[in-house]
This record gives sequence, C-alpha cells and structure tokens, in this order.
Amino acid sequence: RGWVAERDAESTPQVVEHLLQRVYGSEAGESVPREVLVPVLPEDAVALADWLSGLRGSRVDLRVPQRGDKRTLMETIARNATQSLARHKVARAGDLTTRSQALQQIQDALALDEAPLRIECFDISHVQGTQVVGSMVVFEDGLPRKSEYRRFIVRGDETGATDDTAAMHEVLTRRFRRGQREEEDQASDAVATGEVTSRPARFAYRPNLVVVDGGLPQVNAAARALADSGVVDVAVVGLAKRLEEVWVPGEEYPLVLARSSEGLYLLQRLRDEAHRFAITFHRQRRSRAMTASRLDGIPGL
Repeated sequence: RGWVAERDAESTPQVVEHLLQRVYGSEAGESVPREVLVPVLPEDAVALADWLSGLRGSRVDLRVPQRGDKRTLMETIARNATQSLARHKVARAGDLTTRSQALQQIQDALALDEAPLRIECFDISHVQGTQVVGSMVVFEDGLPRKSEYRRFIVRGDETGATDDTAAMHEVLTRRFRRGQREEEDQASDAVATGEVTSRPARFAYRPNLVVVDGGLPQVNAAARALADSGVVDVAVVGLAKRLEEVWVPGEEYPLVLARSSEGLYLLQRLRDEAHRFAITFHRQRRSRAMTASRLDGIPGL
C-alpha cells in the first residue's frame, strides 16, 4: 500500500514517525507486526517502539535493515514507493481542475492580469564554469509542451568566461531577441503576401511568465535581459531551491507560497524539468568533449 503526504519542512526521520503513527494509530489502523523496517530511524525511536509495543501487546522491533533478505526487501519497497509517487504526480498534473487551480494561485500570488497559460522556465548547467549550457522548457495550460523545449550553448564574454547570472542573461537575451525577429519576419510576410506565413517559428510565441532556477541574483539577471530586449509585458520570477521561495525582481523579500499549494507544486515541476533538461544536454556535451582528439580533425578519419 502507498500513502502520499506533503513533506513541508519535515526531515526524513519526522516523516517516518508520522507515517507510522498514521498507519498504526488510527481506529481502523493496520495490525502491528513484530518487526517494522524503516529507511531511517525516527528521532525518538525508543518511545515510538514502546508505543507500537503497547498497541500490539508484545515487543515490537523497529530497525533499519543492513544486509540480507530484509535489505533486499527494503530496496524493493523503495522502488515501489518511487513508482507510486510518479503515478500520483502524473494523475495530479493531468487533472484539469487541479491545473486550473495552480494557474489561478500563481496569478493571484504574482498579481498578474491573467492566468499564465504559457510559462517558460530556464536553467543553467556547467561544471566549474566549463561546458556551460542553458535549457528552456515550456508548459502550456499546466502541462509540458516538449516540442517547444530548447537548448542553448552559452558563449560567455570575449574570454569565454561566464557565471550563472551572466549565462542566464545571455540565454534569455538570445531567446527574446530571436523571438522578436521572428515576430517581425512574420508580420512582414503577412504584409507582403496578405496571409500569415506557415514558416515554422521557434521562439515567436511569448510566454505569460518566465521562471528561472535560482534566487534574487538570477531573477534580476533575467529581468535585465528582458529589459535589454525591449520586453515589458512578460512577468519574471525565480524559484530558489533551499526554501522553495519565489523571488520577484527588485523585491527585498521573497514570496512564500503554501507548501501544499498547487501553484508551488507547478512551479517546482517546471524548475525540476528545466534542471533535468539542462543536465541531460550538459552530460552529452561533456561526453563528446572527453572523447575528442586531434585525429577528429583529419579528413577521412
């Protein structure tokens, strides 16, 4: 069986303790076995074991398996839990009412004029400033639009040096300036031919909201990039990993959405997907760089 709970700010030992209390402590709780295996011991394991023993009427052992069949059993349970959580996320993301609620919560929190039906999220990936790449993922109506995902190779300044904020500024500047050129090209074609061109445009559709992975420095860099590109009608926020705070450009303090809110959950999905996409591209480039040699430049080899 599986249970899904909001983690909030709890540590893993606290989650384990509350789970055991939930499973065995209710009126219709499960019967308590002689032995309970857990991934980590709760903070007060002795008191919890005594409580379980009282419910059972005999001694209950609470422990973390280290080897053998019980260790294998724990690994199986961990895989089952991972799969159960993945199914829960898919069902939650696919629910229209839940997605509408998430978009409405984001609109209210950021005081937007309308719900952000198209959201783009950006992330930067590198190893000590080398092989720097950026990613752009797109969610429309709260669902990923993978055909709209884009990847960027960050060029850096004249010396090739860059940092996270400079890389974020470069990626967003390139994205929106390219989008503006495509919008102008489509408008010119429409004037010349009298109809909208069918030429595919990679960046012509503007988002209602831009999300960047990071705190105030990253979100300020993103805001500068939009201002430098002449974009004034797109909102920008940053989502910091440490406390899951939502940063707005120029604000001294972040917004703190409720941990259980659908709006925060959607922003986290965006951030995690952008991070995954960036990491995947970075690994590809790093692998190619590590296997390159001077022989690659010789014709015929």
